[in-house]
Amino acid sequence: MIVDDTSRELPFWKTRTLEDMTQAQWESLCDGCARCCLNKLEDWDTGEIVWTDVACTLLDGTSCRCKDYDNRATIVPDCIQLTPGEVRTLTWLPPTCAYRLVREGKDLYWWHPLVSGDPETVHQAGISVRGRTIPEDGMALEDYENHVVFWPGEMPEDRKG
Repeated sequence: MIVDDTSRELPFWKTRTLEDMTQAQWESLCDGCARCCLNKLEDWDTGEIVWTDVACTLLDGTSCRCKDYDNRATIVPDCIQLTPGEVRTLTWLPPTCAYRLVREGKDLYWWHPLVSGDPETVHQAGISVRGRTIPEDGMALEDYENHVVFWPGEMPEDRKG
């Protein structure tokens, strides 16, 4: 028996632009890695941005989710809320970020919950920040430079699954 694969509907991230997604589709693009919730430092002279392993005060380091997502901008005024416009201009989004991948016309990785059907695969694949961060609470800003890391901007070794 021959199966006609052309009748299958493509997933929304392959057929819609970031601007055309529903709110539910937009929110589901977040894989829960929490790399964007890490504090970053910018060199004022060069504009270079480096990552730290210092996590936002609202990040739950176990679940890799915001403790107060709905009020995050009020509680953390410098929290950058991703919008299609922000995604198109931010240079520091991790290479694994679904928003960045869609912006670049690329597909999501096997471990993304929309592909795998399991929100734990992002952690199992070593993509998330789970167990790799320290909280910013009580840390002096000048101490952040002692916590510079490179892994948030890198791809993990096993990308295929």
